[in-house]
Amino acid sequence: MPIYVILAALAVGIALPLAIVSVGSGEAGVFARRRVKGEKKSANADSFILEGSAGERVVAPALGSLFRTLRRLTPVGLMEALDRRIGLAGLSIRAETVIFIKILLAVGAVLAAQQFSLDLLPMVLVTIVAFLVPDALINSVGKERQGQILLALPSVIDQLRMSVEAGVGFEAAVGRAAKAGDGPLAQELRHTLQEMQIGASRSEALHHLADRNDVSELRTLVAAVSQSEDFGIPVAHVLRVQADELRGRRKQRAEERAMKIPVKMVFPLVLCIFPALMLVLLGPATLRIVDALL
Repeated sequence: MPIYVILAALAVGIALPLAIVSVGSGEAGVFARRRVKGEKKSANADSFILEGSAGERVVAPALGSLFRTLRRLTPVGLMEALDRRIGLAGLSIRAETVIFIKILLAVGAVLAAQQFSLDLLPMVLVTIVAFLVPDALINSVGKERQGQILLALPSVIDQLRMSVEAGVGFEAAVGRAAKAGDGPLAQELRHTLQEMQIGASRSEALHHLADRNDVSELRTLVAAVSQSEDFGIPVAHVLRVQADELRGRRKQRAEERAMKIPVKMVFPLVLCIFPALMLVLLGPATLRIVDALL
């Protein structure tokens, strides 16, 4: 089988579930899109569904059944860990889709290895690498997103403190900070505000915010705000203390990274710069010595 056929089939297999997930699947996706278009819901739900396209009536339910089967066959701990990593990365993709993509990549790697007539050990290594590529990408995106939240946290706390000190309520201050920002932390604050608006208490919404992310400073802030609510401590005072502490920690992290730079520069110096420098400096002298001796 030609390699371009394998790559094309692999690309189609990856693009199909992603397209279905992004557009929506099943009856809920049909109703949602008809509602956006302004169409009225038919009295007969079956006839309403039959009005949809072939993808909505056949492909989406088939993929939904496949994804449910994958979730049942996958160990619960592995599925929960994958859901956690996807949540940390802020991706709007289902864990079943990721597992489906991992399987497709592994199968494609096996077919490609057979096409190039690789031995068993290289084939196994290529398959393992292809299977782990989605996990590496999700972890990378999640780490970058959590880093962005950590960097934006002191500024957001200062904004909350100034709003609270000006007489604005905590929920309104959260709403202002969420509206003013456009990063991952602003998205998380909007989610937290929505939870408060639908009936969750401030403490519950903030604890959900800390659970959705893996930032220790955010957990500390949530614990401090919750304790201030329990013991009657002014929230503005707590926010001021937390902002000062976070700025100190950010300075310490910057100093720590600066101290690691000389150590990280040792390997490029020894492996790349020093050999070239010695070649340039000692090369002509070595050639002259060899000519003189010969």
